[in-house]
Amino acid sequence: MEELFFLGRQPIINRQRQLVAYELLFRDGGLDHAQVTDDLAASAAVINHTFTDLGLAGALEGRSAFINVNDELLFSDLIELLPADRVVLELLETIALNDELYHRCAELHALGYRLALDDLVALEPGHLPLLSLIDVIKVDVMLVPFDELAPLVAKLRHVAEQMRQRPIQLLAEKVASPEMQRHCSDLGFDLFQGYYFARPTILSGRRLNPAQTQLLSLLGLLQDDADIEELELAFKRAPNLALGLLKLVNSVACGLPVRISSVRHAITLLGLRQLFRWLQILMFAQGGNPEGGDALLHTVVCRARFMERLAQTLVPRDQKLADKAFLAGLLSLLDALFGRPLVELLPELNLNVEVQTALLGSPHASRMGAWLALTVAAENGDVLAVRQWMATEPMLELPTINRIQVEAMQWSTDVGRQAVG
Repeated sequence: MEELFFLGRQPIINRQRQLVAYELLFRDGGLDHAQVTDDLAASAAVINHTFTDLGLAGALEGRSAFINVNDELLFSDLIELLPADRVVLELLETIALNDELYHRCAELHALGYRLALDDLVALEPGHLPLLSLIDVIKVDVMLVPFDELAPLVAKLRHVAEQMRQRPIQLLAEKVASPEMQRHCSDLGFDLFQGYYFARPTILSGRRLNPAQTQLLSLLGLLQDDADIEELELAFKRAPNLALGLLKLVNSVACGLPVRISSVRHAITLLGLRQLFRWLQILMFAQGGNPEGGDALLHTVVCRARFMERLAQTLVPRDQKLADKAFLAGLLSLLDALFGRPLVELLPELNLNVEVQTALLGSPHASRMGAWLALTVAAENGDVLAVRQWMATEPMLELPTINRIQVEAMQWSTDVGRQAVG
């Protein structure tokens, strides 16, 4: 279930050549272009990679993101999953200029979203009702004849200033030479983007695609108004989705004053409506291709379940502690799953201190860290190490460890069967 993903990221700079934003671009491989045959799927993939696979902080480095949206995505509730203070929605030139568009843009503007007109080459009458809602106009300077660019800029400035109190920012896109950069600067463009400044950087990593059956099951639970206990159990049976959920919550809630302590905590913070939207985006992004099982994921599930049952055995009245133990087990192989060190990955998840200490600290530094060491020893069949770690928990006996391990292995097998349908 592990595969590479790619995301194009091209800088947008201001007149002082300061980096102010990135346009995030769909890429179907490690190249600086893509064959886009489905605008909705491409935009959904960009959103998924940015907010789930990379985490918002990793993709944007604190800047805003320009993201292309077609009419289907624009009119969908999915768009409201994106944090309004971090994104600019680029309205593709393929969107029909009509009353429905104006009404939808007014709704999004009222919600705090910034809007941009993409690839403009001429000001049409249908654009005029939109201008009071638009923050950025992107002019494709490659498609506008050189001697027509100045009149177009002057017209845009004049009309925009007549229709609203604050000016619209003009962005020159596809600037490919120093001569064009100087010309656009002289004309008064506010922002610039193009190969002259930088080609898109290709960000890549390892993506965990959830099984189709798991997504359908979770969407069905949400549609049936399942309670949080049912949702939590479903996520525990889909560890790849649980990992994505944790990264998503941290992305859409930048500056979160609390630390995530469990899968249930993440669901509560995100909210059911936002969760439903995110799962729909995953459906679009993966294109409906069913995925098979993965041995590493089975190990993760087994380890997480072992940790949870260990906590329930030793501290039976503390379910919150058991949830944290499950999360620690779930994340303990994150480096192997994503091909990046834990010390790089964990800060993106805004974890509870107890869980983070168990994963990054010495096994002797915390009780949960000792549980994780015991779990790994049992997993490896290291009886000597198991006995040494058992000595730190006098309540534990070897038959108890064996029983918990058998339960965890059976649970992992059951989850694996569900994952492959």
